[in-house]
Amino acid sequence: MTMIDKQAREERRRAQREGVEALEASGALDGLYAMIDAGEVRLEGKDGLIQQLIKAGLERGLQAELTEHLGYEKGDPEASLHENSRNGSSAKTVATSVGDVELAIPRDRDGSFTPMLVPKGSRRVGGLDDMIVSLYAGGMTVRDIEHHLVSTIGTEISGRRSRRSPTRSSTR
Repeated sequence: MTMIDKQAREERRRAQREGVEALEASGALDGLYAMIDAGEVRLEGKDGLIQQLIKAGLERGLQAELTEHLGYEKGDPEASLHENSRNGSSAKTVATSVGDVELAIPRDRDGSFTPMLVPKGSRRVGGLDDMIVSLYAGGMTVRDIEHHLVSTIGTEISGRRSRRSPTRSSTR
């Protein structure tokens, strides 16, 4: 490890430590810690706190993008003066580095909203694509990568279930 890597790691550790200390000092984590201690909240795994935080953060960001696109805040009494308006949401499952997360993607009436945070057609967020490329470049097969992702974070890299050709025998 180079000196630059060590310095970057130390800086990252310091920044994270200061961030946690600031949250603890504010009291923002007291209720959360109590819920974790009581077993009411799991940190990891399916529907754990980390997945919930990712969901909440992405959905908040998507709502902010829609607000920017429409030019007014949700609930604004002058919303009717704008040509375009909010039109509910649609469900979308995206793969993240901690597993699949179900998102409510906001829509607008004229269909002109194109989210940047979770682009249309995108099924993976948060660097998962980079991890898949890295594993493949490191010599893992696609099947090995699929197995690794399902067993570690519970997500599949594609929507397909099988690549078997209809002409191949299914008695294998």
